[in-house]
Amino acid sequence: MRDNELFAAINTYFDALYFCDVTLLDKVFHKSSSLFDVDQGQVFVDPIASFRQDVATRPSPASVNQVRQQEIILVDWLSTDCATVKVRLRAHQNIFVDHLCFVKDSDGWCIVSKVWHLESTI
Repeated sequence: MRDNELFAAINTYFDALYFCDVTLLDKVFHKSSSLFDVDQGQVFVDPIASFRQDVATRPSPASVNQVRQQEIILVDWLSTDCATVKVRLRAHQNIFVDHLCFVKDSDGWCIVSKVWHLESTI
């Protein structure tokens, strides 16, 4: 199964982080979404509003002419309207692996949750 609209939403996610563009974040994340991470055995939950503020205040990879490094590793279709997407991307010296849970409604595809992991630093 391939849905070009889903892949466009994934690219919006990549662009939002590469350019640190909160307008694009607002476009791709559901307003009630949250982000999750585990560090030293403790789960951290970050509501999208907090993540949005963080992105808004950091220098973008684009601003330092960082070469884009991003890939879609896996798309797991739960149904025609739900998919989990595993991606890897670089932001400055950090390589992240993210699991993005997408759903599609009348407005299109959006991320309802993100589980992320700092895979390595360069």
